[in-house]
Amino acid sequence: MNPSPASLPDETPGLYLHVPFCHEKCRYCGFYSERLRSHDPSSLVAALLAELDRYRDVRSVRTVYIGGGSPTSLPPELLAEIITAIKARWPAPEEFTVECNPGQTDERVVSMLRHHGVDRLSLGVQSFHAKELAFLGRRHSVERAIESVRVAQRLGFDHVSIDLVFAIPGSTLVSWRRCLQSAAALGVQHISAYSLSYEPGTPLEVARRAGQFRTIDEETDRAMYEMAIDFLGSAGFAQYEISNFAQSGYACLHNQGYWQNRPYIGIGPAAGSYWQGRRTVNFADIRQYIQRIEAGSDAYELSAHPDRNERLCETAVLNLRTREGVDLAAFERCTGVDFRRAFEVPLRRHNRGGLIEISDDRVRLTRNALAVADSVLCDFSCL
Repeated sequence: MNPSPASLPDETPGLYLHVPFCHEKCRYCGFYSERLRSHDPSSLVAALLAELDRYRDVRSVRTVYIGGGSPTSLPPELLAEIITAIKARWPAPEEFTVECNPGQTDERVVSMLRHHGVDRLSLGVQSFHAKELAFLGRRHSVERAIESVRVAQRLGFDHVSIDLVFAIPGSTLVSWRRCLQSAAALGVQHISAYSLSYEPGTPLEVARRAGQFRTIDEETDRAMYEMAIDFLGSAGFAQYEISNFAQSGYACLHNQGYWQNRPYIGIGPAAGSYWQGRRTVNFADIRQYIQRIEAGSDAYELSAHPDRNERLCETAVLNLRTREGVDLAAFERCTGVDFRRAFEVPLRRHNRGGLIEISDDRVRLTRNALAVADSVLCDFSCL
């Protein structure tokens, strides 16, 4: 039940803790969360801390990320209790991120986060257009989103990230450009930009199937993505992953750990882990999670040890998501395998098609491949 500490420096894990609460579910959200009012949050926090305690022998964690759901939907004292427990075990992570809902990010909450040692905020802004926020089911206003960023900056946060969504029905290239301009003008250090997806079972997907709105066509979707790359690049945000852009020195270290296929520990309902060679996923059910933790059991719904070929493919796909791509020497040191030999067939095909570029020391997606990255990466997902 108690994992042993990592034995090598590059095995130092990241820590992800999932707070599966929201005040209201957004129409498009496919992540596991439930309405806070349906549960006793203190019981869930007690279970989170109990699961966290099972890793007390881990000497250090590289990064911490508290996500959701919406962590800021918790009463501030309970969120502070979680942060305090993490910092008591691992007082000096390289980066400590908390996801924040702009509608819940006032001076009291931001001051508490700052006081407890959080150094990075990720704000789910999504759009700077009121009609688009309403379509997505977001509860905050444009003004509140801007003010939440200003509060964070005023209280000393110098690493603020915002999420944006494009290809929202009703949007245009003009409205998306204005959204990007508004984001850049805020002086944040990091911007993530995602095309709106229609996740199975979400209210938005149900409405789409019923023909209640017209989706953005693929050509416009791609043009919006290309606009984000060009505009954010001109505004000083380097694209370092398919959907992520940062000012120099402000890439998200926690997410980079995922793309490098480094170990991480997941705490909470629906949280996944990759620890000591095993991938696990906790039950996506708050009550079942609490019951299993209280009974002294693990909370795994899924557990598997990836074999050699699975690890090779996982590392290849994750590395290729980044703009640096696969460092060939590092890949061989990590896996014992020559990347170019292992993936000779897809490399040759996509290099001829102009979607992969190969140099002496690395392999990476070309600019043309970014908008169709998922289809390209599929060819590296198995051997």
